[in-house]
Amino acid sequence: MLNLPNEFKTKYEKLLGTKKAQELFAAMNEESKKAFRINTLKPTKVSYELTDSVPQINSAYYGEVSGEDPEWVSGSVYSQDPAAMFPAAISGVRPGERVLDLCAAPGGKTTALGEQLKGEGLLVANEISATRVKALRENIERWGISNALITNESPEKLVPIFSEFFDVILVDAPCSGEGMFRKNPEAIVYWSQDYVLTCQNRQKEILNEAVKMLQPGGRLIYSTCTFAPEEDEQIVSWLNKEYGFTILDTGIQANKIDVGQPEWADGNPDLTKTLRFWPQDGIGEGQFVAVLQKVGKARIEKKSKNKKAKRDPWRLTKNDQELVGQVMDQFNLPVALSDWRNKAKVRNEHVYIPAISLPEKSKLHVINNGVELGILKKKRFEPGHQLAEVLGKVKQERVYDLPTIEEYQNYLHGETVKVGSDLRGFVLVSYQKLIFSFGKIAGNQVLKNFYPKGLRK
Repeated sequence: MLNLPNEFKTKYEKLLGTKKAQELFAAMNEESKKAFRINTLKPTKVSYELTDSVPQINSAYYGEVSGEDPEWVSGSVYSQDPAAMFPAAISGVRPGERVLDLCAAPGGKTTALGEQLKGEGLLVANEISATRVKALRENIERWGISNALITNESPEKLVPIFSEFFDVILVDAPCSGEGMFRKNPEAIVYWSQDYVLTCQNRQKEILNEAVKMLQPGGRLIYSTCTFAPEEDEQIVSWLNKEYGFTILDTGIQANKIDVGQPEWADGNPDLTKTLRFWPQDGIGEGQFVAVLQKVGKARIEKKSKNKKAKRDPWRLTKNDQELVGQVMDQFNLPVALSDWRNKAKVRNEHVYIPAISLPEKSKLHVINNGVELGILKKKRFEPGHQLAEVLGKVKQERVYDLPTIEEYQNYLHGETVKVGSDLRGFVLVSYQKLIFSFGKIAGNQVLKNFYPKGLRK
């Protein structure tokens, strides 16, 4: 039984009425609902039951996923709270757009946005926490996203580089976390009405910077995992009054899903276009989401006149290309990697295809830019883990499929495996036909383990 603060209960009895408030408090003591999304970027066949769909979300189902399942390890599924799937789902992101996920970790919404882009355009995933950004990178890599720039910055540091740059910005704002109380009871300890107001101020600070990076006519997706009107309807009203944002219809049919309450803010009837998820509705945890449009018309970018290209100091030399090609040319490449000889760069021996060319004087803390193909070592090239996950998006021939769960588990632990295969050299490693790593088969038929140490179970 959750020990809800009296101040919290009194607040929601006043807002909802006694009956609805009691329904909320009762639901908060029920078990959380688990769900997962299937990665449509990969040719995925999962072993899970696919009978209980999350309403109005494509390729999403109720059910539990383990972090050791081959579906998870191969980036074929993502475990996510079902209500938290809606912000990315209603973003309207289209291939070719420039998208920013400003508060991105651990990456549930980011992977969904990247999936919608289908490898076209640009996805910038930013996370201010140096600890949480590691999980963000792992999940983006696992999902096989090739057009993402991952940064570890405060929002104001991004503005000089990306002023009025993005078509879509998603801000899943840090909040008081009321909607996650049953999933994370520790959040109750930090709750107070003063904390709610502190979060409201922080959200405004973040959004002040986000607005500067959204181009005129661009869409802002704002979401929280709290019930607090101060952080939900009142923030949307503030965006409408302060910056002239229009509140858009989400396109979601609100059967079990509630809508925003105008009387909890400034009475603007358009607040009913926002969505509210309550645990008693049976979708998932608590969530609020709104889609807004910035005033003005989208810019039409003028193509710059062809200038004589400067020599790129980071471009691969012919010798580098030969070493990298000895590995790359053995595999079927997705479109994003097909022109790697012209697009790849090398810095500190790391070979990568950038998602975007940043200004040389940019002082952004970049965690990853595009796809890391691997590392150049003495007279050889060693392919990287991200490359394996991206190659898993297309059919491959040079694959060793681990035959038993014991060998799969041993490989996840970092052990070598004795194999019966005619293949030699670098191969992709899979289990149940789901690619998740590189390995290297030596002449003695031992599969050397290239699964990253930081991911080993």
